[in-house]
Amino acid sequence: MAWFKKTKKPLASSTAEKPSRVPEGLMVKCPGCGQVIYNKDLEKNLAVCPKCAHHFRIGAAERLASLFDAGRWTEHFPDLTSNDPLKFTDTKPYRDRLRSSIKSTGLKDAVIIATGRLDGLDVVIAAMEYSFIGGSMGVVVGEKITRAIEIAVDRRQPVIIVSCSGGARMMEGALSLMQMAKVSAALARLDRAKLPYISVLTDPTTGGVTASFAMLGDLNIAEPKALIGFAGPRVIEQTIRQKLPEGFQRSEFLVDHGMIDLVIDRRELKAALARALRFMRAQPAPVEAGTPDAEILVVAGAVEPERQN
Repeated sequence: MAWFKKTKKPLASSTAEKPSRVPEGLMVKCPGCGQVIYNKDLEKNLAVCPKCAHHFRIGAAERLASLFDAGRWTEHFPDLTSNDPLKFTDTKPYRDRLRSSIKSTGLKDAVIIATGRLDGLDVVIAAMEYSFIGGSMGVVVGEKITRAIEIAVDRRQPVIIVSCSGGARMMEGALSLMQMAKVSAALARLDRAKLPYISVLTDPTTGGVTASFAMLGDLNIAEPKALIGFAGPRVIEQTIRQKLPEGFQRSEFLVDHGMIDLVIDRRELKAALARALRFMRAQPAPVEAGTPDAEILVVAGAVEPERQN
């Protein structure tokens, strides 16, 4: 007597019947306030949330495009690559990590060296790429930044380094740690040449990068709420067996304690860098000996007036 039985079909969910019309990757949710933002709107706002000003992490190329006039620059030393000097292997060979990072980022290592104009000023900028093995500093990163500083000395131009790094690259061992001294020595030559160096610290800037060139700027600028430190907060808590203060190792905490000079919103960074460089008189107009401007100290890296009789 099965003729009167009715086969029941499960009710299909409304979601299944009406799939979302929003294409995947069109919007992103802000981790700071939960606001849903269109990617195009976020890009126009330099990857800063328009509601809570949360700073999303951006790549080195996007960073350079936001700083150089008309987004134009000349890249230097793009083909330098690591040769895996230690033949290092952990869960997989270091060579494989390099290949996959090169393929995914289109870069040969974790920094881009570029020259161009920032608000009309000729500058040399080194921008680190976090998506390349955590922006770690190996022999190539150290070599490229050192060469960038040498370009600046030769051309009498200021240097800006935008740090975004997990620190020294463990796969290259002591050779990576040597880059801390190498870049610091190059910055000492830049200082002797009376040329400005501005360090921009973004989220995150940690380890050997913080312990060397990231904190050596004539002016140290950080983005809001950037994680900046040597060891991570969890490691410190486990070592000292104490709870760390709220906001510890964030840029606002560091500026309050005199570790950095300024915290500046990314949307205002280019203008702030231009003002700072002009204040340092990195590229003044030529002046004649005997005029008031000619008496400016050479320490500003501006002019070298003729000696008065």
